[in-house]
Amino acid sequence: MTVGIARITLFVPESHSLKEKRMVLRRVKDRVRNKFNVAIAEVEENDVWQRAVVGLALLGNDRRFVESALDEVVRFVRDLAETTNVERELMT
Repeated sequence: MTVGIARITLFVPESHSLKEKRMVLRRVKDRVRNKFNVAIAEVEENDVWQRAVVGLALLGNDRRFVESALDEVVRFVRDLAETTNVERELMT
């Protein structure tokens, strides 16, 4: 069993309130969940208007599959929102 974990820092320049930031995050999280069926949540920077840190996790039997799926999810998030940092970890 392999667990893939990613921590992605997003920059939301159009946000001028927490409400606007949450609207953008909800859109990103919903699209990622619908397309990839992974667990995703905001994990840090909850009170900062223009920055968010989301964590996501996925699980699989094959290390190569988990690694490629994690890469694809990160690419998808980068297409949806501006990212400033990505950290990945695979645990077998």
